Amino acid sequence: MNRLLLTLFSLAAASLARAQNADEMAKQVANPIASLTSVPVQFNDEYDAGSNGDGHRLRINVQPVVPISIGASWNLISRTIVPIIRQEDMRPGAGEQSGLGDATQSLFFSPKALTAGGWTWGVGPVFLLPTASDPLLGSDRWGAGPTIVALRQTATGWTYGALANHIASFAGDEQRADINATFLQPFVAKRIGPGRTVSMNVESTYDWERDAWSAPVNLGISQILPIGKQLVSLQLGGAYYVEAPQGAPEWGARLTVTFLYPKR
Repeated sequence: MNRLLLTLFSLAAASLARAQNADEMAKQVANPIASLTSVPVQFNDEYDAGSNGDGHRLRINVQPVVPISIGASWNLISRTIVPIIRQEDMRPGAGEQSGLGDATQSLFFSPKALTAGGWTWGVGPVFLLPTASDPLLGSDRWGAGPTIVALRQTATGWTYGALANHIASFAGDEQRADINATFLQPFVAKRIGPGRTVSMNVESTYDWERDAWSAPVNLGISQILPIGKQLVSLQLGGAYYVEAPQGAPEWGARLTVTFLYPKR
């Protein structure tokens, strides 16, 4: 009997430890400037796009996040977005395009200590790189500007905050349109179980050249789980554009697979 009780206690303790570890991972995944190396691969299936409203686009964003310790007080967080795109019927007679889009590189200098109110923040530069493999998949312009993020995480499992940047073009093909755009992403997430999180954000962009907003609202639910020896976060969600310029999609589905590499 004592051996049975000891076995049950050990199993319960191991289960609790796994749940606590999954919750800690979920907390870090919800923080875009956490000290956690990760590689999110985000699949976006977008519909009712293009100038005639009958276009379709599959956009896969590979988004490695690498934190670098700078002394005892600061981190440098590198966040890269490399889009892989397949689209069709976005313009009359344009047919189908596949390949790389323009990459975005953000660098956040972030203090390791929280503020007195429990907030964490980061600030730095953001760069737009003309890496598109097809003229219809990118801007053919170089761009740069500032970026900032601030968020707070509570003991009850809430994460809330916002990320913003502004990119203006400064070089590239002068025959292509100038870029002058502000990105604002308010976000909120709530952990609802061991390693499980529901989240909402608005990935809004204001195009100052065209005087137009693009504002998709994204809802998702994610789960931390091991696949073999690899720890991953799986998120499933959808997007609806509450505001969009001509040619933007109206709605879409999203699957994000994030490979996690916690410090050991």
